[in-house]
Amino acid sequence: MKKESIALVSLGCAKNAVDLQVRAGNLLKKGCVLSSDPDRADVVIVNTCSFIASAREEAEAEILRALELKRRGQYGRVVVTGCYPERYPELKGAFPGVDEWIGVPHEWVEPKMPAMRLTGKAFAYLKIAEGCAHRCSYCAIPSIRGKYRSRPMKSILREARALVKSGCRELNIVAQDPMLWREEKEEKRGGGGQRTLYLPDLLWAIDKIKGDFWVRVLYSYPSEITEDFLVWMCTSKHAVPYVDVPIQHTVPAVLEKMNRKRAIEQSRCAAEVLREVVPDVTVRTTVMTGFPGETEARFSELMADLKRMQFDHLGAFAYSPEEGTKGAKMRGRCSAAVARERERLVMAQQKRIWVLKARRMLGETFRALVVAPGVARMASQAPDVDGVTYLVSSLKSKVSSPAVGSFVQVKLTKVRGFDFEGVVV
Repeated sequence: MKKESIALVSLGCAKNAVDLQVRAGNLLKKGCVLSSDPDRADVVIVNTCSFIASAREEAEAEILRALELKRRGQYGRVVVTGCYPERYPELKGAFPGVDEWIGVPHEWVEPKMPAMRLTGKAFAYLKIAEGCAHRCSYCAIPSIRGKYRSRPMKSILREARALVKSGCRELNIVAQDPMLWREEKEEKRGGGGQRTLYLPDLLWAIDKIKGDFWVRVLYSYPSEITEDFLVWMCTSKHAVPYVDVPIQHTVPAVLEKMNRKRAIEQSRCAAEVLREVVPDVTVRTTVMTGFPGETEARFSELMADLKRMQFDHLGAFAYSPEEGTKGAKMRGRCSAAVARERERLVMAQQKRIWVLKARRMLGETFRALVVAPGVARMASQAPDVDGVTYLVSSLKSKVSSPAVGSFVQVKLTKVRGFDFEGVVV
């Protein structure tokens, strides 16, 4: 009997990709097989995002593409999953030919280990929580993903051990805010009772797993970073000195409108404080342009703050008013064209900062993880967002490329956009 083949389309963030891994992994366990041709399969799963307008447009384009391939006979069934159908359950009828319209998992999934990894052998995303506890006025994620729910430590450690045993050399801890992870643990000594475990407790437990691997924590709400977390980062044998701290803005009046008042002070000094505490730390951030209340003067203040803080990596996006959020009803919003132009100005300034930082790194040697043939990432390069390091020696010589999943020492020789070239030494 022929096994049913499946093709996968993964859109959106790493947390969304983890959901697809679990869903597809369960199908593989039931006897399905991955199609050797991504454009031909018995079933295609289009896993979608709907965080902002551009994500919805991308989702809609991929759904329509899948339906066109179905009409040609290249797909048997089209299944749409993830945030788009969760946010818009009524829109299935707008896409005639979609066979299943499935939102996000509402029951917490605790796999022993995903039956497949979209990221390949070298690294993986380890999801430790679902939902969001913050209520930023621009964000629709809480209405899509629900309240914050921490995954049990036992389940996380089981998956982490299995990943390391399988050859994974980088565990990327992901959640809407990993810093809020916690678990109530029953005390067996001293008369019983409970104590609360926090993210550093989980990280130290992961640290006890035997093997040579990195642990990278992705996304840290500015006001949630604790001293215990920074101690772990400075002293753990597995911790990557890398902090992704999306500040969104630096002007107090704008941050208040964003409902990020608790993070005002930290947002204005995040980079400097982290560099004082963590040696050789890489600091990444994200900012938003054009939010209601961002005047020309306030945008200039944001630009000055970003220039002062000199983030190592930075992403910017123009504000998109999202239905169902408080921000969508606020007055004082600039035009979409102005917001996009401010986004361009932020990234142009960051490119200049990046070029100067990158040039200073040339000639230096860094440890890097080989993630694909001829491609590696240093500790300063998070997956999917910070660029890569191309191994020139393996590309231009007859020497075989270092094995995927191995650590190498790379001497940087050239800057290529936001990437590097380097020679294995």
